[in-house]
Amino acid sequence: MSEPGLISGYDALLADLDGVVYAGAHAIDGAVEALDALAPAGVRLAYVTNNASRSVAEVADHVRSLGAPATASQVFGSALAGAELLATLVPPGAPVLVIGSATLAEAVSSQGLVPVASARENPAAVIQGFSPALGWTDLAEASYAVAAGAVWVATNTDLTIPQARGIAPGNGSLVAAVTAATGKHPVVAGKPEAPLFLTAAAHLDARRALVVGDRLDTDILGGNRAHMDTALVLTGVDSVQTALAAVTAERPTYLLARLGELHLPYPPVLSHTGTGTGDGGGHSSGGIRAIVRDGVVLVDGPESSIDAWRAACAAWWHARPDVDIAYLPKVRFAAL
Repeated sequence: MSEPGLISGYDALLADLDGVVYAGAHAIDGAVEALDALAPAGVRLAYVTNNASRSVAEVADHVRSLGAPATASQVFGSALAGAELLATLVPPGAPVLVIGSATLAEAVSSQGLVPVASARENPAAVIQGFSPALGWTDLAEASYAVAAGAVWVATNTDLTIPQARGIAPGNGSLVAAVTAATGKHPVVAGKPEAPLFLTAAAHLDARRALVVGDRLDTDILGGNRAHMDTALVLTGVDSVQTALAAVTAERPTYLLARLGELHLPYPPVLSHTGTGTGDGGGHSSGGIRAIVRDGVVLVDGPESSIDAWRAACAAWWHARPDVDIAYLPKVRFAAL
């Protein structure tokens, strides 16, 4: 009888999209098959994205066009999370200045709040999300309302957004403009804050959800802040090197080469501390062992092995348990 896969220990998967399910216009190899296998295994699926400009139906259509399972009810964007968070901060029926897309305004209305278009309407709150149509006038209205004391919620604070022509300013850059004008900071709903993940888990009625993403600073940090287990897949932005170097708050529970490894047994990471192997002790994964000695990570396996990196991370993180500045140590493979 085969061992159960990693995902068998969870009742839901909260998956990022870009870098996990697709890259550019194409699905990542094996991602569709991995997602299709969740339902037969009794695992609920949600897609968690910081995008607040596209409707959940549009996102679901895009995912389905790639062959992956998706319905609008499985998509959780930062517009919904922001609106739900805002509804806990102001009374029902409160006027809210919406700086963002029509999708964001609809999410605000769905919470029993009243979208308004100007600070002159004395809004109780401002909610700010990305839209390429935003201009100076919109940011000025937000600044007037925030300075006057309105509650301020940002759907996300991503500084940049990828576009076909390159990298462009994201919602975080526009939020920073309002901060510069007012000296105030918003409550943030999207990644890397916890509300977006908690919203998705609550809608799925999930008791034990696993967050999977390709970015340490949004997916993994946000999942960790929501007190959920996290898995970094190496098909997008971050790598085994950046995982090893990660600050404590951004360290994932699991390292996966690709999404399909959710359905494979995950080798336990074992501690061999107390054996006199140096200041970081010793740890192993899949039979490959790593220790930290004089600030260098020594690994007895090949650099190409994911288990070698899992062991290296375990040993290094044990040796440096509480750090807030990323640092990549020297790593020597086949060194024991």
